[in-house]
Amino acid sequence: MIQSRLVLQSGEIFEGFSPDWQEGNYFGEAVFTTGMTGYVESLTDPSFAGQLLTFTYPLIGNYGVPPREEWESHKVHANGVILSDLSHSLSHFQANQSLKEFLQKEKVPLIAGVDTRRLTKLLRTGGAVLGAICHGKKLPRKFSNPNLTPLIEQASIAEPQRIGHGAKKIVLVDCGMKESILRSLLRFSLTITRVPATYDYTQMEYDGIFISNGPGDPALCEKTIAILKKSMHQKKPTFGICLGAQIMALSIGATTYKLPYGHRGHNQPCLDMRSGRCYLTSQNHGYAITESSLPEEWKVSYRNLNDGSVEGIEHSSLPFFSVQFHPEAAPGPVDTTFLFKRFYDAL
Repeated sequence: MIQSRLVLQSGEIFEGFSPDWQEGNYFGEAVFTTGMTGYVESLTDPSFAGQLLTFTYPLIGNYGVPPREEWESHKVHANGVILSDLSHSLSHFQANQSLKEFLQKEKVPLIAGVDTRRLTKLLRTGGAVLGAICHGKKLPRKFSNPNLTPLIEQASIAEPQRIGHGAKKIVLVDCGMKESILRSLLRFSLTITRVPATYDYTQMEYDGIFISNGPGDPALCEKTIAILKKSMHQKKPTFGICLGAQIMALSIGATTYKLPYGHRGHNQPCLDMRSGRCYLTSQNHGYAITESSLPEEWKVSYRNLNDGSVEGIEHSSLPFFSVQFHPEAAPGPVDTTFLFKRFYDAL
């Protein structure tokens, strides 16, 4: 490990250590997640594309990295990893490599030894900020902003895929989907056509539409929004998760906004507005739906109890609904997996 620095666009500098294979500067948006476990699932979640991911839990890497079958995608999507204590030893029967080895193979930079408590407090106060993991004495003058490009086109699949042989047919719009979502859907009798984020599926034969999670600013997903808007005229059951919720909101004329520091972790409390019951949820998003912009026939179905932001919307009479949180968890609580059955029953 060699000396390195985390430099923020706001001017703060954090000292740390990085593996000696790293050279130069690595840019991204510095954000934090509060999960105590699930670092592999988070790193391979396409929603983290373009971000320098800070783990607030101090010890990371102690159970190593499981086989690829347990990942949420085929690679690490985060631009970099920031943590306090990197565990060099690992103990888990499934582990086949250490976190340090894993990141080197994936060519993803790491900085350890950072005061992540101070960094998190800074991000909570000032909001998410652009940063760089730096090596050498020369500090960057310009910081690249990954949110200025439609990241879903990079995180999505390239060609349509057909999966399953169930009685009901759905179109799964892949905006950068976690594999656990697909595993959750395949528990039901479904034939799934997984399509790229910008693929026009409106002429296909299907019983329902699912819009996945994904990275970046939802307002940049113009093609995906336009296609969904056209498909909703067919009034077929439509379910969106995370970015899928924001795309659904934008397709009906509502707006979204950037949260100060986002919701990333496994213990976000959400209130079900119909039953009054609170659920603990797994979340990873930096944008939210503007409640006042929702059309009259739409209502808020879930609300975040920490900041009051919208966590779910649904149409008052048509089978359209979406949630900001992740009912498939991976990692985190599985309290809301019933939402997949709700979608299946609506087909």
